[in-house]
Amino acid sequence: MDWMEAVVHTTTMGADIVSEVLMNAGAVGTSIEDRYDVTSSKKSDGMWDMIDEDVLRHMSEDVLVKAYFEQGVSAGETLHLVAQKLREIGRMDMGFDMGSLKIETKQVREQDWAENWKKYYKPFRAGEHLVIKPSWEAYTPEEGDLVLELDPGMAFGTGTHETTFMCMEQLERYVKPGCRVIDVGCGSGILALAAAKLGAGDVLAIDLDELAVKVARENTEKNGLSATVRVAHGDLLERREEQADVIVANIIADVICFLCGPAKKHLLEGGVFICSGIIREREEDVQRALAAAGYTVINRLEKGEWVCLAARL
Repeated sequence: MDWMEAVVHTTTMGADIVSEVLMNAGAVGTSIEDRYDVTSSKKSDGMWDMIDEDVLRHMSEDVLVKAYFEQGVSAGETLHLVAQKLREIGRMDMGFDMGSLKIETKQVREQDWAENWKKYYKPFRAGEHLVIKPSWEAYTPEEGDLVLELDPGMAFGTGTHETTFMCMEQLERYVKPGCRVIDVGCGSGILALAAAKLGAGDVLAIDLDELAVKVARENTEKNGLSATVRVAHGDLLERREEQADVIVANIIADVICFLCGPAKKHLLEGGVFICSGIIREREEDVQRALAAAGYTVINRLEKGEWVCLAARL
C-alpha cells in the first residue's frame, strides 16, 4: 500500500498539539523528529548513544511532525482540513511559539516508511537496569540488565521521550517483586513491559487506540511476558475493577487532572500513582488536582520541558 506522508514544521512545545490534530484527522500513525531530543545536555546519561552524527546533520532545525494517511480520493480533502485547523491554531495565543506550521506532503511506499525510521532507534539504557532494544539491533547485556525488545511500529512509546524515560525511572523505584501494576494509556506497552521485567506479578495495560493495543500485545508476546501482562482496549479506567500497587499514566496534564480522582479506588493501600506527560507550565494544575484528590507527591523528576510526579494517597 502507498501512503501520503504529511510533514508539519513546528516547535518542541507545539509538537504534541500538531500530532493530536493529525491523529484526529485520521492519520494511522505519527512520529516526531526533534533536534532538541538529540542535542539536549539532559540526555548525556547514556540515553542517546543511539544517534550517529550523520543522522544529526540531516535533521531539520524545525521540529517535524510526520503523519501517514492512506492514499485515496479523500487524501486531498483531509489535508485541506488539517491545514485549516493548523491555521486556526496559528492565530490562537498558545502562550508559546508554534513555529511556521508549514505542511509538506509526498507519497511514500509502505516498505520505505517501515524502514526509514529504524535508523533513529537503537539500544539505550533507561534508568539503572532497564535496557530497550529493537529486534533488528544486537545487544550484549551487562550484569543486572533487564532487556526489553521493543518494536514500536506506528504507535507512540519507544521510550526515547523524556516523559516515558522518567516513568521508567519511577517504576524502578516503586515496582516491587510480585506487586500489581496498571498502565493507563499504554501505547506500545513499554511501561507495562518494564514493570513486568522489574518483577511485577500482574500488569494491566490499557489504551483507547486499537493500533496501540495491537502493537502492545505483539510486544508483550515478543518479550515472553504474556503470562504477566494483559493488554486491554479501554477508555482510561472506565468499567475496570482491578486494583494495583502502582498506577502509571503517561498522558497529558488535563487527563491526569481528571484521572487522579477516579484512580483512587484502583489503588491498593500504600499504592503509588505515577503521572507524566506534564509540561512544566501545567505542573501547578496537576499538583493542585492531586492535592484535592488526597494525594501527597513523594517524588518529582524533570527533564527538558517535562515533569513526572509520583504521589501516594
